[in-house]
Amino acid sequence: MSDIDQAVVLPPRVRPGDRVRLVSPASFPSDEMLAESVRTLESWGLTVEVGEHALDRHGYMAGRDEDRLADLNDAYRDPGVRAVVATRGGAGAYRIADGIDFAAVRADPKPLVGFSDITNLHLALWRHCRVAGIHGWLSGARSAEATRRLLLESVPTILHRDPEALTAAVEVPGTAVGHLVGGHLGTVVGFIGAGLPSLDGAILLLETPRTIGLGQVDRHLTHLMRSGSLRGLRGVALGRFPGFEDYTDRSWNVIDVLQDRLRTLGVPVLGGIDVGHGDDPLSVPLGPVAELDTNARTLTVGPAVH
Repeated sequence: MSDIDQAVVLPPRVRPGDRVRLVSPASFPSDEMLAESVRTLESWGLTVEVGEHALDRHGYMAGRDEDRLADLNDAYRDPGVRAVVATRGGAGAYRIADGIDFAAVRADPKPLVGFSDITNLHLALWRHCRVAGIHGWLSGARSAEATRRLLLESVPTILHRDPEALTAAVEVPGTAVGHLVGGHLGTVVGFIGAGLPSLDGAILLLETPRTIGLGQVDRHLTHLMRSGSLRGLRGVALGRFPGFEDYTDRSWNVIDVLQDRLRTLGVPVLGGIDVGHGDDPLSVPLGPVAELDTNARTLTVGPAVH
């Protein structure tokens, strides 16, 4: 049985008056960033709580591993909390992903909002609980509205290829249907050998900012291919790759790398999806069944909540 034949668990939609919890499973936010998140959620009519350790500091992380994990699990175990929102990504969620109280999540599913390093938590929750989440953000009016819609409304999401986006030049024609899984490229690769969910029957979402050079992307894609992790994959959706716009290495740019690697997979590929790092990205559900259509140049994803 392929992965697409298995059901996705949709948490209940969030309603005005519900309690939501802001937690910092990775790095710590600034006071200003946290205050903006609180204001945004309250403007939707929600009651906002902040995890005890959300502003703690331990190196580049929001406090010690056990404290960040405690805040996360407290949110999942509290029946009055109806959504869990990460204050930011950064680094450190990979340290605590295995410690999530998956039994509590299965007993009372609630949406997790976050991306970047929070991809670690989305992957762990998908593998162990098959619960849908939101690759999203609260900073910026466009991002906030996209996230609000996914949390408070049980509606599909249709993302159109942005012809001005860097990855819009990458395309392998075709259509594909499968659960949308993935997020930050380096995090997906980091889960190989450490609990990467099956991608059999999935559409893989990939996005990443440039931190080193083209070899970073090449090595990550090649490792996914060589590990066998992409067997049964139905399609690939490419989000933002900021920092690579004017970057070349011996006549190649990131488009050359993506085309060189992804065309060999034999599945449809649609670039130009406006999610990921950078200013004011859109949000997208992770887990629900999606349809990728290069002719229509759309990625349509089922609701994140019911």
